Amino acid sequence: MNAVAQVFAGVAVLVHLLAFAWEVLLFERPGVHEGIFRIPTVNLPATRLWSFNVGCYNLFLAAGPVLGLVLLHTGHVGAGRALVLYCCGFMLLAGVALGVSDVLALSRPRGAGRGGALAQALPSLGALVAALF
Repeated sequence: MNAVAQVFAGVAVLVHLLAFAWEVLLFERPGVHEGIFRIPTVNLPATRLWSFNVGCYNLFLAAGPVLGLVLLHTGHVGAGRALVLYCCGFMLLAGVALGVSDVLALSRPRGAGRGGALAQALPSLGALVAALF
C-alpha cells in the first residue's frame, strides 16, 4: 500500500478520533452539543446515550485502520491492506449515509450533517483511490 493511501487512512483515523472525543468526552460542553451537533442543552439528557454509543462506534472504527497500518509495517501486508481498505470503505459508506440523511432532512436543522459527512467520507475515499495506484 503506497504512502499516499496510508496518509489518507491516517487522516480518516484522526477524524474518527475527533468525533469520539466530541461525542464521548466533550459532548456536555455547550460548544460541542450546541455548536457542532446543534442539540439544545434541554435535549442533552435524551441524546447522551446516543452520543456515547456513536462515539464508541467511531473509536472502534478508528482502531481498524490503525491495526491495519501496524500489520502492514510488521510484515503482514495482505492482512494489513485488507483491514485498512475494509475500514476505509466502511467509513466512506457511513459518510455517504450521513450525507443522504442530511439531504433527506432526517437531521434537523437541514445541513447539520453535511460537514460531518464530508469529513468522514473524503479521507476514506482518498485512501481507497490512492490504494489503486
